[in-house]
Amino acid sequence: MSFHKRLTEKCVSKHQLEKLIADWKKHGLKIVFTNGCFDILHRGHVEYLCKARDLGDKLILGLNTDDSVKRLGKSPERPINSQETRATIIAALECVDGVVLFDEDTPLDLISCVKPDILVKGNDYAVENIVGYDVVKANGGEVITIQLVDGFSTTGLIEKLKK
Repeated sequence: MSFHKRLTEKCVSKHQLEKLIADWKKHGLKIVFTNGCFDILHRGHVEYLCKARDLGDKLILGLNTDDSVKRLGKSPERPINSQETRATIIAALECVDGVVLFDEDTPLDLISCVKPDILVKGNDYAVENIVGYDVVKANGGEVITIQLVDGFSTTGLIEKLKK
C-alpha cells in the first residue's frame, strides 16, 4: 500500500472510527485516545504522541476543527494551519493510527464513542479534571498524564516567530 493511501486512510470520520475501534477491540488491541489542536507541530507534540502510543496498541487522536479552536480563544489568528492540514500532518506520524475531527467544545462525545482503554493528556492537566475521565473510568479504562517537553509550545513558537 502506498504511503499516501495509508495517510488518507488514517483520517477518518466518526462513523469510520467506530468500525475501526470495533475491529481492533475484537482482536484484543489496547486503544489509546488523546486530543488537541496540534496547530504547528513541534518536538513537544511528537514526543507526547509517541509516549501516548507506547501505552497501547493503537492511538486515536481527536483533532479540534478550526471552529472549535477559535472557540477555545487561544488568539484571533489561531489556528494557523487548517484542520485538513493539521489532520494530514498528524496522520503522517507513524505513532498515530487514526485522526478524527471533532467540532464540539470538548471531545466528550468522541471519548464516549471510542471508550478508550487509556485516555491521555499532558501533565498540565489534573487527572480528575480531564474531559472524559468519568467515561473512561466507568468503562474500566485508565486516565494518564504525560510529562510535557519543557520549552515547546505552539503559543511560544508563534511568539518567537513574531519577533
